[in-house]
Amino acid sequence: MADTFSGAHEDAGVATLENLAGKYLTFRLASEEYGLEILKVQEIISLLEVTHIPQVPKFVRGVINLRGKIIPIVDLRLKFGMPGKEDSDRTSIIVVGLSRLFNNLIMGIVVDEVSEVLDIAEGQIEPAPSFGAKVKTDFILGMGKVDKRVLTLLDIDRVLSETEIETVASAADAEPVTIDN
Repeated sequence: MADTFSGAHEDAGVATLENLAGKYLTFRLASEEYGLEILKVQEIISLLEVTHIPQVPKFVRGVINLRGKIIPIVDLRLKFGMPGKEDSDRTSIIVVGLSRLFNNLIMGIVVDEVSEVLDIAEGQIEPAPSFGAKVKTDFILGMGKVDKRVLTLLDIDRVLSETEIETVASAADAEPVTIDN
């Protein structure tokens, strides 16, 4: 029987390490490495000109026009409380689809650098560490161990709170952009 733990997938039942195994797009923020489930990734683009939106949280950079669709852009460095950094030629936007709210809202997340796609097996994933009740970690699916590296595997649906998602969606002006299936 697969190991189980409570974590980001509580609303879908008990998550198993087996369910978390799969392909992850890896990226860097500062010296830390993170992974996103590849099925959540729509595309990766170089940094485009971002239109600033007034009166939104600091981590919301604004919006971009991606092939005629207005996409809200979130800076993960700022969302995670890291110091800001000047953009470089390696700075990228990962366009992701959020499934739990607003009919599959599409948003872009700014990262320092996209690394690679890794196939992470069940045996390479550990439960997210517990830091006590005051530290929110429900957006962490688990910790991936690949070679000598440790990656924080993110549940992109939970990186932002529902209120923050509503703010991000409104930054894109009225109706959120949805995934075409």
